[in-house]
Order: sequence, then C-alpha cells, then structure tokens
Amino acid sequence: MSRLVLATHNAHKVEELRRILGDAGLPVELVGMDSFPDVPDTPETGVTFAENALLKAHAVAAATGLPAVADDSGLCVDVLGGAPGVFSARWSGRHGDDAANLDLLLAQVSDIADDRRGAHFACVAALALPGGAERVVEGRMTGVLVRERRGTNGFGYDPVFVPDGEERTTAEMEPEEKDAISHRGRAFRGLVPHIAELLG
Repeated sequence: MSRLVLATHNAHKVEELRRILGDAGLPVELVGMDSFPDVPDTPETGVTFAENALLKAHAVAAATGLPAVADDSGLCVDVLGGAPGVFSARWSGRHGDDAANLDLLLAQVSDIADDRRGAHFACVAALALPGGAERVVEGRMTGVLVRERRGTNGFGYDPVFVPDGEERTTAEMEPEEKDAISHRGRAFRGLVPHIAELLG
C-alpha cells in the first residue's frame, strides 16, 4: 500500500481526504504532518493558491521522501476584486483571527447591494512526488455574502457565506453536507485520478 502525506496538522482535513480516497477505492495509507513532528511548517509566501499549495507539497515530499498533497484556500469576493483571496486567514492583520477577519470583511461590503454580493470559496490542491512530478486541481464553491453571521458550524467566513442553491450559510450546515459541495472536497476529489495515476 502506498503512503501519502497530507501537509496539514488539521485532523478534519486528513479525515476528509481519507474518506474521499476510500470512496474511490484507492489503496493508499494517508497520514498527516503529526506523523512527522520534526518537519517544520512551510511558509506560505506565494501570491496565488496554486503557488502556496505547490510550495507546501514539494517541501513535504522532499522532507519525508513520500508523495505529498497540500492545499491552499480562501474566500474571493467579487466587488473586492477577488480579495481577501490568499490573505483570507490574515485579512485583518493577525493570522487565524476569524472574528476580526469577518468583522473587517463585513465592514468593507456593508454598503454593497444584495444583488452585488457574489463570492466564491476557492481551493487549490497539489500533489507532489519526491522526484519532482506535480499535479494541481482547483475546486470552487460559489455563492453570496449575507449581512450578519448565521450558524455555529464551520470556521472562517462560513457564517456569512450562502452557497448557490441554498438558503443556509455553510455554518448552518452539517459538516457532511458542506463536505459534499465544498471547494476543498471538489479539489481533493479532482486530485484522485492524478493520485491513482502517479501512485498506481
């Protein structure tokens, strides 16, 4: 059985990709970065999701000697020209301050009419082999921004994002419902044929 590393310490991401690989019937043992405590995190210095995903995937493949998958994702708001984009996690200045990021975003679009509040979540997933081969897939979930937080599931911008065809925010959905339509789920599922090709 091939071993594959997902470049994250997030157990939920590992479980999500593990489920997707299992559903596809791929004989792959997936592990996260907790299995490699001596490997440092890779700085996300790229200016696109693809650059950051590839930076992380190649660094982890080189450090572990195993094929590696990495992803980078964020919220892209139409009237903000695609921002916050790759800066989504640190939009307010401090990395990972969800409440401050959300407050700033809501303030920036407070005077935007309801029919102009389009946005999408984007995720780029990258697969890199120690020998240098790479594959990249993007997944998107389009929708609109609401004016006030709704729901307690999820994280980041989930409480203000309503996917197309839904009336609930992604923070009002059950995790399984969100996984089925999410940008990350789509990117990971799109990577499955490449994993089968390169690890087969």
